[in-house]
Amino acid sequence: MTTENDAANTPAPMDSHGTDAPTEPSRGWDHIGAIIVDATLQRRQNYNETVKPRVEALVAEWPDAATTSGFRQHLDTGKLSEVIDWPSPGRLAQVEDITRVFERLGVETVVELRGALSDQAKGAALREALALVRHVSPKTLDYIGTLSGISTGADVDQAAGTEDSP
Repeated sequence: MTTENDAANTPAPMDSHGTDAPTEPSRGWDHIGAIIVDATLQRRQNYNETVKPRVEALVAEWPDAATTSGFRQHLDTGKLSEVIDWPSPGRLAQVEDITRVFERLGVETVVELRGALSDQAKGAALREALALVRHVSPKTLDYIGTLSGISTGADVDQAAGTEDSP
């Protein structure tokens, strides 16, 4: 499914990883909770109007959720829906499921996430585990890599609209 303005549904291109948009700022977060929430909310949503403000609210409200364990402590309060102003139980369940994968595979920080995705064996295991989460497509997996600051070889901007947005 595509929207009328697919460009608004994708993050800004990376600048420090050899892409074609060196003048635009990097798209990514140094906050595990932000990466999980961004990747979860992105599907079929306007990035600048819907996703980005909610992720920024999460980072402002829960700065210590920059690690998986910190994010877990906040998730366990049941307040995520309020913090990001998102009532849909399906997306909230997806946040929980992705968090569980990170916990199970020992991904605590964005640096560890980036390292795992960059390592052939660890990356394959992580991608396989995340792919079992409902609505986590190959594009979403690539998008999580982009949000963590690595180039995954997928051009999210060109792929927008060809399958479900991440």
